[in-house]
Amino acid sequence: MAKAIKKQALGRGLSALLKDPENDIKSVSDKNADQLVGNIVELELDSIEVNPFQPRSNFNDEALEELASSIKELGLIQPITVRKLDFNTYQLVSGERRYRASKMIGLETIPAYIRIANDQESLEMALVENIQRQDLDPIEIALSYQRLMEEIQLTQEKLSERVGKKRSTITNYLRLLRLDPIIQTGMRDGFISMGHGRALVNVEKKEDQIDIYEKIVGQNLSVRDTEKLVQTYHEGGTKKESPSKEQKSLPAFAKESVKDLQNALETDVQVKASERGKGKITISFGSKDEFERLKKLLTGA
Repeated sequence: MAKAIKKQALGRGLSALLKDPENDIKSVSDKNADQLVGNIVELELDSIEVNPFQPRSNFNDEALEELASSIKELGLIQPITVRKLDFNTYQLVSGERRYRASKMIGLETIPAYIRIANDQESLEMALVENIQRQDLDPIEIALSYQRLMEEIQLTQEKLSERVGKKRSTITNYLRLLRLDPIIQTGMRDGFISMGHGRALVNVEKKEDQIDIYEKIVGQNLSVRDTEKLVQTYHEGGTKKESPSKEQKSLPAFAKESVKDLQNALETDVQVKASERGKGKITISFGSKDEFERLKKLLTGA
């Protein structure tokens, strides 16, 4: 949390700096330009114009609404990239869907990376240096790889040479960006590991990814258990099944009741019990609203 606040504060500070006419940054040789390269800045949406040469002109309305809903709930995980045209005037380089979705929900500012004149070499150095840091989470690393490929025009092979990583390693990080934003946020917050994410990315449908993600967090599943769960999913098994040994070795009295509990509560229920009748029941929920619904069912209040 402290890291996120620090980044946000930095973005606001740079935003104020960019609005000072006496310190207008136009080139990497200008004063304070070194603070800009590689950092995230909060920009007013009204100061950004769409690139008229953007090859993509059709945007799926339903997909945009889904993205807008995600941004409203979780914030923007991946900043847009713009290039500086003039004082407090910018043009989109990448991220038009994120830009449109942010405007759709009425946001006034958006986190952005700013490209300035002759900053290519400086940007590459800043990004490569950033990747070498030890405190980055897997999503931050994946986003840095993506920026290098998109903005410096590097292939995965060339990128592996620049950062000293195997091409397969880079591929594994980039694949994490195919996960639902909720799961990406969970990984950044430490709820799941990269190993969990690598297993989940093999599930194509985002809603099924979320179902399995909630099971991982709710049942504290290991990476190995997650891989088994994804395998069961691909084999056509029900998502209610769990690979845990405890669930498979339940005594008859408990095994017969698990389905009844799941149907009554309309959520995943895990039971651990011995033949003597001692054990515990774990009830999963995926949101505050679902928790309140379960509380009412169980307490009648």
